[in-house]
Amino acid sequence: MPLFPLLRLPLFRRFSSPILLLAALLIFPAMAHAQADSLPPPVARALQTAGVPAFAVAIFVQEVDARAPRLSVNAAAPMNPASVMKLLTTYAGLELLGPAYTWRTEVYAAGPIRDGVLTGDLVLKGYGDPKLGLEQFWLLLRQLRAKGLREIRGDLVLDRAYFAAQPHDPARFDNEPLRPYNVGPDALLLNYKSIRLDFALDAADGSVTVSAEPALAQLELVNLVKPGKGACGSAWYDDIGMEFIPAGASARLILSGSYSVACGEKSRHVAVFDHPQFIAGVFRPLWSELGGRFEGVVREGGAPAGARLLARAESPALAEVVREINKFSNNVMARQLYLTLGAETGKPPARNAEANAALRAWLERKGLRIPELSIENGAGLSRSDRISADSLARLLAAAWASPVMPEFIASLPLAGVDGTMRKRLAGDAIAGQTHVKTGYLEGVRALAGYVLDKNGKRVIVVFLANHPNATAAKAAQDALLSCVYDASC
Repeated sequence: MPLFPLLRLPLFRRFSSPILLLAALLIFPAMAHAQADSLPPPVARALQTAGVPAFAVAIFVQEVDARAPRLSVNAAAPMNPASVMKLLTTYAGLELLGPAYTWRTEVYAAGPIRDGVLTGDLVLKGYGDPKLGLEQFWLLLRQLRAKGLREIRGDLVLDRAYFAAQPHDPARFDNEPLRPYNVGPDALLLNYKSIRLDFALDAADGSVTVSAEPALAQLELVNLVKPGKGACGSAWYDDIGMEFIPAGASARLILSGSYSVACGEKSRHVAVFDHPQFIAGVFRPLWSELGGRFEGVVREGGAPAGARLLARAESPALAEVVREINKFSNNVMARQLYLTLGAETGKPPARNAEANAALRAWLERKGLRIPELSIENGAGLSRSDRISADSLARLLAAAWASPVMPEFIASLPLAGVDGTMRKRLAGDAIAGQTHVKTGYLEGVRALAGYVLDKNGKRVIVVFLANHPNATAAKAAQDALLSCVYDASC
């Protein structure tokens, strides 16, 4: 650990001279002591146990209809909120697009169809649907077969122009390029461009079997996994090594390591290929299974003038999508929604810059001034995102007064019941009384939402921790939620 680990915190980056920095280091212990004294005792004790100093947290507690907070600690400091940033993206989405908004995916014929044969290209045009899964894609292709199309004597053309092509390195954030949460946004996002690997034990010889769904023809699965001993923990997949080796249009996925015999059957999702390659790998076998014929190539482009619409798939309503984003902290879906804000309020193709402009213009119209706001991709999967506890509280207060309040609050995890809060505070009196969004990154633990206290009052609660020991601050967050529910803080 460096001599002055505090210098890594945003607060210390404000000092422009050594003299000011020295003064801050001399004054800060007294400031930190004052902040600790203002914390509710259960929260202060939990933070002390976690090794998280009071100056590394920001807390704001206020009843939704009150003018002054019950508790405010370091509330104006810009902090990294991790996935709590999804609150801003989803609330803006509900207001700007409406809870009934849907995404569509369209199929066009770029040529005449006679006797079930398309002489020309089939164009697949995407508008950023975050919920286009394998089943929905199969149903879309089935529409084509139901209309008599059986053979495509041309190419499959992918129109992905609704979102602009932006550089995306899936390994950049945490060096885990195969994890689905690191998948970049795309106008033709299909199944998060991920396959499900199913692990099981062969009863005959005790070996480990691995199968993929969907089974992509251009992906060779090399299974070197051996049966192992010991308990099957929640992180069983850490014992499985994976190496994805692309080779042009095909690739090998090499699996190694051990799989505990105590695990029985388990599954893990893995993101492979780029978006066009993944669509190609899914389209060919599905179209063949439906009785269709296709011998062309898959390439990018657009529908020419005069192309005829053949079929359309529609996503679930935005209210349902927002629920999945917040309940389960879905990063990829949040990124899709973020870019959609830019495309729908501006002019496609949308980039992060257009999405950022749309969001800030919306905040300005609502009179929500958040000068410290820094938002990279709308999902909170970022080291550069910043917002204060005070600003988050004002955002939650505005959402409480919004026409989309029911949809917004219903999207938040319910303590002890579902989503990312399912196992937290379960069995306590507060279970079922708290809707809060959680956020977690290395060095960040965040939480923001609403508590219905034992007196029937709705209370806004925000707790942000930015510190190397932030992971251990979960107990302090739970202590704050409990004392808010008890109306003791």
